[in-house]
Amino acid sequence: MFKILFARLSAIVFLALATFSAPLSASEHPSIKRPFNLPPSADLSYAIKAGQGPLMLKGDSQVHWATSANRFVITVDTQASMLGKILESRSEGVVDGFGLAPTHLTEKRFRKPQHTVTYGRDDHTIRFSESANTYPIKGGEQDRTSITWQLVSIARGTPEVVKAGLEWQFFVVGRSDGESWTFKVIGRETIHTAMGDVTTIHISKLPSNSKGQQLDLWLAPSLEWYPVRMLYSEPNGTQVDQVLEKITKK
Repeated sequence: MFKILFARLSAIVFLALATFSAPLSASEHPSIKRPFNLPPSADLSYAIKAGQGPLMLKGDSQVHWATSANRFVITVDTQASMLGKILESRSEGVVDGFGLAPTHLTEKRFRKPQHTVTYGRDDHTIRFSESANTYPIKGGEQDRTSITWQLVSIARGTPEVVKAGLEWQFFVVGRSDGESWTFKVIGRETIHTAMGDVTTIHISKLPSNSKGQQLDLWLAPSLEWYPVRMLYSEPNGTQVDQVLEKITKK
């Protein structure tokens, strides 16, 4: 019985953490330059609750954000109670006129083989280890790990314009393909954390082709715009909710 329950819970977590996307045409591939300001390097610790209805898992996620000169590295290590490590990802690259410009993404999920996304900066082509799909590099492309930090950097670039109703569009790649994502600023909200109540800006990904999955972010202007909360939601009610517990600046 317990094995069946854990299998169901782990499947729920993986579905919510993995952003599957649908192929798109070149005309739907946005490339937009915006002012940006990278946040200071830091380690961030999150408490996680994941599941559907009464089936819930608790866990933690460690996010390492590092930038120096014109390079960046983002690593994510997520663990769930009784299951151990369920997700490892690493996005790294350079910083160009668009902000973060990933060159390589690796991701390993529980009981799944590692997959990679390579951004060929010489031939301007994005390639996947899990498919033969390719996309041109026009500028500003992100992956599932880097997109949050690109949003943080852009919000820091022009904080005075980050108001309810503002929308940003990006090209984001998944395990084997990519699509256009649009994020909308919802407004100011207070999030309860282990560090106390924090005033944040709520930003939500608008519905797209990615099987109806939603991503909501709460960025904290008083904390360098670091993500205080990240919520992944599926149409069937599955959710992965991450709330910040600790920040260690580097």
